[in-house]
Amino acid sequence: MGLHDRVKFMRMFKGWSQEDMAEKLEMAVSGYAKIEQGRTDVNFSRLQQIATVFGIELSNLIGLSEKNVFNVIENSNKYNSSSHTSVYPSESPDCQHELEKLRLINEQQANEIAYLKEIIHLLKKE
Repeated sequence: MGLHDRVKFMRMFKGWSQEDMAEKLEMAVSGYAKIEQGRTDVNFSRLQQIATVFGIELSNLIGLSEKNVFNVIENSNKYNSSSHTSVYPSESPDCQHELEKLRLINEQQANEIAYLKEIIHLLKKE
């Protein structure tokens, strides 16, 4: 994941639009869009400003990985409960699709377990 992808991910993680970010950074939307698209080199001071807007350390933005994302969540939500109002990475469209797929698999497995328990019960009667 490139820096521009991490910036985009963090923006979406916060639930902000490109317009929101451009406003927070006091820059044109087209200029901010180029950052997210990886079409421009971002200088150090702009990176620091982006990290500040996200409320994270610059080192976390530069070295962000999936593991770090969970650290960001943990730092903002010590209880890490699903009832908290934090935005979780699973709320991105790709993750939502994957989550729904896993829920369906889980439901199917629960049905299979119930069916197998019924078979075991019937076999014990014989």
